[in-house]
Amino acid sequence: SGKPHSIGSSERIQLSGMYNVRKGKIHLPVNRWTRRQAILCGTCLIVSSVKESQTGKMHVLPLIGGKVEEVKKHQHCLAFSSSGPQSQTYYICFDNFTEYLRWLRQASKVASQRISSVDLSCCSLEHLPANLFYSQDLTHLNLKQNFLRLNPSPSTSRALSELQRFTKLKSLNLSNNNLGDFPLSVCSIPTLTELNVSCNALRSVPAVVGEMHKQVTFLLDGNFLQSLPDELEHMQQLSYVSLSFNEFTDIPGVLEKLTAMDKLCMSGNCMDALNLQVLKRMPHIKHVDLRLNSIRRLEANEIDFLHHVTQLDLRDNKLEELDATIFNNVEVLHCERNQLVTLKISGYFLKALYASSNELVHLDVYPVPNCLAYMDISRNNLENLPEWVCDSRKLEVLDVGHNQIRELPARLFYNSSLRKLLAGHNTLGRLPDRLERMQVEVLDVQHNQLLELPSNLLLKADSLRFLNASANKLETLPPATLSEETHSILQELYLTNNNLTDKCVPLLTGHPHLKILHMAYNRLQSFPASKMAKLEELEEIDISGNKLKAIPTTIMNCRRMHTVIAHSNCIEVFPEVMQLSEIKCVDLSCNELSEVTLPENLPPKLQELDLTGNPRLALDHKTLELLNNIRCFKIDQASGGDAAGAPLCVAALSANNFCDNREALYGVFDGDRNVEVPYLLQCTMSDILAEELQKTKNEEEYMINTFIVMQRKLGTAGQKLGGSAVLCHIKHDPMDPSGCFTLTSANVGKCQTVLCRNGKPLPLSRCYVMSCEEELKRIKQHKAIITEDGKVNGVTDSTRILGYTFFHPSAVPRPHVQSITLTPQDEFFILGSKGLWDSLSMDEAVEAVRNVPDALAAAKKLCTLAQSYGCNDSISAVVVQLNVTEDSFCCCELNGVPPPSPGIFPQSVNVVIKD
Repeated sequence: SGKPHSIGSSERIQLSGMYNVRKGKIHLPVNRWTRRQAILCGTCLIVSSVKESQTGKMHVLPLIGGKVEEVKKHQHCLAFSSSGPQSQTYYICFDNFTEYLRWLRQASKVASQRISSVDLSCCSLEHLPANLFYSQDLTHLNLKQNFLRLNPSPSTSRALSELQRFTKLKSLNLSNNNLGDFPLSVCSIPTLTELNVSCNALRSVPAVVGEMHKQVTFLLDGNFLQSLPDELEHMQQLSYVSLSFNEFTDIPGVLEKLTAMDKLCMSGNCMDALNLQVLKRMPHIKHVDLRLNSIRRLEANEIDFLHHVTQLDLRDNKLEELDATIFNNVEVLHCERNQLVTLKISGYFLKALYASSNELVHLDVYPVPNCLAYMDISRNNLENLPEWVCDSRKLEVLDVGHNQIRELPARLFYNSSLRKLLAGHNTLGRLPDRLERMQVEVLDVQHNQLLELPSNLLLKADSLRFLNASANKLETLPPATLSEETHSILQELYLTNNNLTDKCVPLLTGHPHLKILHMAYNRLQSFPASKMAKLEELEEIDISGNKLKAIPTTIMNCRRMHTVIAHSNCIEVFPEVMQLSEIKCVDLSCNELSEVTLPENLPPKLQELDLTGNPRLALDHKTLELLNNIRCFKIDQASGGDAAGAPLCVAALSANNFCDNREALYGVFDGDRNVEVPYLLQCTMSDILAEELQKTKNEEEYMINTFIVMQRKLGTAGQKLGGSAVLCHIKHDPMDPSGCFTLTSANVGKCQTVLCRNGKPLPLSRCYVMSCEEELKRIKQHKAIITEDGKVNGVTDSTRILGYTFFHPSAVPRPHVQSITLTPQDEFFILGSKGLWDSLSMDEAVEAVRNVPDALAAAKKLCTLAQSYGCNDSISAVVVQLNVTEDSFCCCELNGVPPPSPGIFPQSVNVVIKD
């Protein structure tokens, strides 16, 4: 069956639990339901014979070729049947739909295996199941991510040496099994064309592989290889050999003989220099991938040109300068995340240039790249855009964001091919005055110093669909038309965090096709009803942080409207948004509402209504009963607490009275794309921390232990899913009631905390990603595969994170822990999810909310800014305002109730979650 000998080996068990189980035919009265331990392990279902116990005999049911079926007569019930004439059936009733679905998916994968192609990946196998050998016509076999060994015990086990019995096998995947030695038996399979032995701790490849004459694809990534045998040259059909994440210090010479190869895959090795003489002897190689090495220089050795290389990938190395003109036919160049100050490239055939996250001051491309279509030179130190850029007539996408560029040349906008221009986060004081024939469709100039936009920008930009000019100093908007007729096709307009006044609102009607409008945190006092009526195609509007007293009733004309965000205004009357059939999300928090007017039936798609922070609002019982049917309904409660609502991809924790009112605990959790892990973290971590505090008072110890215990409690949910987390714990020495308060922050992933001290940000968290030198070294030692998007095994870019136990030890749950003594200069701290910190720097976040007296309004502002700046992820923000006196006593009001003394009660703690 392939099951492990020790059933208690939890990491090898896919699913397990105590359920009601029945054996045999379900209608026979002699077979009764009993509570038993059920385990899905390997390719088998294992059921204990002793009630509610794992002791005694364990019944094993092989599932390959069997059936897993739903039993409709019983709720959450599945029937498991083995194949063959002696077929047996077990019925299992699960406790809830989630467990039922998880078992159905995993078991169905095993049972559905058929004759020619079998996938037994991630099945916890220690040896090959006997019934696998019933399929002699097997052509494709996937045994990835198991616990297979070359010589398993007992001797009756099916060893890998028997793989040669599959005489028709074409594709074999043995990756991630930690074999230790190369499986020699595969060399005797005459039909094999594709072999994957990645991540198996291999230290050598035997010479006998040269006999595999039909081999086309050979994957050896993630091992400890330092050399290849010369006999490899006999594998003349080899067209793809992957050697990434090994221990090579040079390019193996035998690859010069494999002329069918056109790509050199050697990322993540130990090369500190690139010898171009070796590449010169490999004219068949067109694509060179050497990312994530330690290359500091290119050794030309009197070589003039390398004509055959068309794609060169040198990202994530240690180059300080790069003269790539020797690659005179290069079409695609990747050199992101080096320390490049100067870069020289041949422009004859250049189509795409990726050079972000360097320290570039000079960028020289010669001749003018007439084929260049895509260029990303963001996050550098450029003060001017190189002149040759304006002459690149085929340039479609240009990203120069996060530089120090003061001015964009007018000629750039006349490029008829340019469709997307990203120039945010620079020092632009103005854009060219008179623009003509502009074909740009996407223009991002956020976070600059623009006082105005060109007067004819919107008149001449007939193709403009997206404009983001948030975080500037705009006071006016240019017109879209000089008559009643307009040609504007603008669909998304982001103008948050400017100085716009009511004079701008009439100009919006020149954009009748607007779908998304963000004008939060400006100086709007009114939004005329006649102007709103003309924006009939509007779907999302954010006008938060202004001084609006009402939302016009003509919003009913916007039939497609699904999101209305208008928090932090002075709105007194509940708007007519409940008349909109498409409405999904309404945020009217932090206003001056006193009542809510509702129709008899709520809109069918309404998912979220936020009315918190309206102190005069009083809702009768009937209204409350109706609103409680909404998935996520928020209103001020008599006591502080967590954000309510259904689980999202982010979650937050706020415990103001943690450990008998003497302490406080806050947290933010981010599951990226999954809802399960953040919900589990939110429900569990505070209890775990309370238990750990009973064992030790050392801040680092109890925080680390909390995360490690949480990792175990994630169970099977944490095998393939994971999440970021940050916890902040405030306490003081119980033996010294007048002593100082300590804030301890612990985080994994990209959830982070920042403290505002004396008006300046003090980071309390750290993100462990590929750019961390010591972390990259650690995960390379563990032979993790880092994909081109910088993620461990293509899943997460954080190497310290909760969950993802399949990636251990590459991904670990050990948090970064930092403790700090609170002082009277500490004003507040912010906990935020990945989406928040991807969009706002810590300096900007602190500056944005430092003068916002209400914590709810502060958290709302952070989320609104992040969304207007381009965040499309779920966002969670927690703002905790502090009041620490000179004698280090921390005591503040909470919901107007005087706190006992001594104690810690944050002045205002608020959680905001945006999906």
